[in-house]
Amino acid sequence: MESAFQPIRVVIADDDEGYLGSLGTLIDHQPELSVVGQAKDGVEAVELVDRLEPEAAVIDLHMPRMNGVAAVAHMRRTHPSICLIALTGDPDPDLLAAATDAGADGVFLKGEIVDNLVQRLAGLRRSA
Repeated sequence: MESAFQPIRVVIADDDEGYLGSLGTLIDHQPELSVVGQAKDGVEAVELVDRLEPEAAVIDLHMPRMNGVAAVAHMRRTHPSICLIALTGDPDPDLLAAATDAGADGVFLKGEIVDNLVQRLAGLRRSA
């Protein structure tokens, strides 16, 4: 019998290709999650979210062409129900507040990512 279980579809964006690959691997190793697109800048992230309509996006805050705060704000306006997680290596409280104000559901420092990101994304299934 085939299961009706569908993993949560996630778009990820980070201009650091090594980190992007590691993040994709981390997310794909969670049975309830599936990376459906990877972007290297904010514009590409917005385009992927518009085209793929994932349930979640994980966005680095420091990216070229469109920073993560602007990308989060755009995605929140155009996709109000998407789960938006912002990532940064920059602990500046003003940046973290700006991401939250833009509509991020969670803002995590990259060092905290493993525990918090997987827990937050997995919680989507339970709250749906």
